[in-house]
Amino acid sequence: MDTLSYKTVSANKATVDKNWVIVDASQKSLGRLSSEVAKLIRGKHKPGYTPNVDCGDNVIVINADNVKLTGKKWDDRVYLRYTGYPGGQRETTPRQLKAKSSRLLVERAVRGMLPKTRLGRALFNNLYVYEGAEHLHEAQKPQEVKLSIS
Repeated sequence: MDTLSYKTVSANKATVDKNWVIVDASQKSLGRLSSEVAKLIRGKHKPGYTPNVDCGDNVIVINADNVKLTGKKWDDRVYLRYTGYPGGQRETTPRQLKAKSSRLLVERAVRGMLPKTRLGRALFNNLYVYEGAEHLHEAQKPQEVKLSIS
């Protein structure tokens, strides 16, 4: 028996196959959409997934304006941040974030589902969110990905 035929192949920066994909966020639940996008960015859908390498795809999310939240989450959910000063805890709701830009809402949800490491910060740069249906990445010839979520 040849033991070399059972060798595990790990991807590295030179051998990884990165693609460009488009995800339409119209009428998709924010959390379900974000988890699927995080899987695409991380590369967990590929057979050659390696946890310590950026082997995921570049993901373009369009129609971020039409993302939905169920129930009373638009007003009841609270995002906290801290400025670093005494009494500096600030809170915002998804409705306030969407009033600024719905890009922020999707980016925050996806960032929370990526690793909190150096690799996670690098993976986040592979996400491009647009409020409308137009995007700036036609030259990359992105492929449309249909998500099986509602």
